[in-house]
Amino acid sequence: MDVVSMPSEVPKNDAASLPEWRTASGFKGRLLLVDDDVSVRESLGRALGSEGYEMILAANGREAIDEFLRGYIDLVLLDLNVPVKGGWDVFERMTALNPLLPIIIITARSEQYELAATAGASALMEKPLSLPLLIGTIIKLLNEPVAKRLHRITSHRPILLSASS
Repeated sequence: MDVVSMPSEVPKNDAASLPEWRTASGFKGRLLLVDDDVSVRESLGRALGSEGYEMILAANGREAIDEFLRGYIDLVLLDLNVPVKGGWDVFERMTALNPLLPIIIITARSEQYELAATAGASALMEKPLSLPLLIGTIIKLLNEPVAKRLHRITSHRPILLSASS
C-alpha cells in the first residue's frame, strides 16, 4: 500500500465531518487509485495529489478492498487489470457496500463500455489517460447531486471519457 499526501488525522467513514475537515486540510477529497502499473500509480497519484486530492494508492484488488474498508473514500479510480482480486470483483464488492460511490473505470481494454454501463460505473476512461479530462470528470462526479447520480446509475449511462475528445 502506498499513501501520497496523507494527513495525520483523517475522518473514518464520517461523511458529515468531511466538509469541515477538507476546508481545514486543504484537500478536495479522498481518492483511491487502484492500478498494478507502478509508474501509472505513482505519476497519477502525484498529479492528483498536487491538485489537492488525498491519494490512497493500491497495487492490487486485495489492497484496494482493504483501503476501502479502512476509511472513507470519496471516489475510486479503478484499473480493471489488477492482480490478486480482479477489477470487476473489486467494483462489485465496493458498490455492494456503497452503491453511490463514484467509480471511474480506467482500462487499456477496449470494448468495456457496455459492461461498465451494465455494472453501474460512474465513468469509463481508456488508457492513455488525459489528465485534464480526468480531473474535470473527478470534479464533476464529486459535485454531482445524489439524485442525478442515482439517475445515471439506474439508467446505465456512465460517462465515456476519451483522450481524443
